Amino acid sequence: MTLGEHLGELRQRFLIIAVCVTVIAILGFIFYTHLLSILQNPYCAANPKHCKFLVTNPLDGLNLRVKIALFSGVVISSPVILWEVWRFITPGLKAKERRYAIPFVAASVLFFCAGMVLAYFSFAQAVRWLEDIGGKTLLTEYNPNQYLTLFLLMLFIFGIAFLFPVVLVALELINVVTPRRLLKSWRYAVIIIVIVAALVTPSSDPLSMLALAGPLILFYFGAIGVGKLVHK
Repeated sequence: MTLGEHLGELRQRFLIIAVCVTVIAILGFIFYTHLLSILQNPYCAANPKHCKFLVTNPLDGLNLRVKIALFSGVVISSPVILWEVWRFITPGLKAKERRYAIPFVAASVLFFCAGMVLAYFSFAQAVRWLEDIGGKTLLTEYNPNQYLTLFLLMLFIFGIAFLFPVVLVALELINVVTPRRLLKSWRYAVIIIVIVAALVTPSSDPLSMLALAGPLILFYFGAIGVGKLVHK
């Protein structure tokens, strides 16, 4: 393909993604109340008796609604996004590599959603830990935008982090790394995973950090096993 054809292909893929995200974001804007209730559940789990938000700016409600709509658009469109990204890079791959398209896209969506689910159920513990650190004398009334920014960031980071085994297996398939080399370096890998998990966990609490680091370590060894099976 020429440079112009590549740019045309990129534009086509981008337009498909943009339309999909926009349509779902509009639906998210319409069903904002239900989505807000779902996102508020961890807060209510940490504070069953008092989990209302405090709004101090007339624009907070609109900002919150737009933020939830955009996030829902990106998350729910993730299968389409991953598929279109894969379709864009497919022409540059060999026939043997192309056959992994559907398994890799499916695995990416599955692991991304799994990461967000883990973050969702871990966030209540994170909120409880942060409140305990602050002390019992503090009256808890969160600004919804600040709460949601932290929560959505945690969901997104966990989702992206859970793509780690998919990327690792892909690197093994194209021989950038080998299962033997990964197994030999497992001690360094574990240390790096724990450090990265501590740095990227938005809530900065130890429970969320361990909730992220634990699965990533298991994924590392799982990817080694998958790599060995593929290379047989």
